[in-house]
Amino acid sequence: MPQDDRLRPLDPQRLGDHVDRLYRAAFVLCGNPHDAEDLVQETYTRVLARPRLLRHDDDLGYLLRVLRNTFVNRLRSQRRRPAPLELDDERDGLPRATDPRHPEAALEASELLAAIALLPGDQRDAVVAVDVVGLSYREAAHALRTKEATLTTRVHRGRARLVRGLQAPAAGPMRKP
Repeated sequence: MPQDDRLRPLDPQRLGDHVDRLYRAAFVLCGNPHDAEDLVQETYTRVLARPRLLRHDDDLGYLLRVLRNTFVNRLRSQRRRPAPLELDDERDGLPRATDPRHPEAALEASELLAAIALLPGDQRDAVVAVDVVGLSYREAAHALRTKEATLTTRVHRGRARLVRGLQAPAAGPMRKP
């Protein structure tokens, strides 16, 4: 097996450049800021636990894959445990993270993020990578290890499903077409 000269060690100093994008992706996956922060922290803990070798210059794509895998592993382990009781946001005493100058925009953004979280896994990952994180279709396809055409289809279907779900909120949760 020939040795690949394009392998390079992951630079821990450059990981901080991706915190905001990873947090946005984690927020969409988790649905709340506390779990998103925990997911990003757990992702960085896993990545920094041992030396990593990457192909090319794709730190963000690698981190997104680790984030997604960490999220999936967390879901699997949660299914085996009893579900904890959630506190009501009105009674927990924490201030709301909304901008008082634009409450409608904050409400629309939270509805959109909640709707993205309800998408099927492949569509959700594609929409998060392209629309939330801001990757190009090529970068997102590489990060999600799929063909660019497949990613384009998933983004299109995910966006269409979001539009349907947001136009008819009284219809209940989004279902497969």
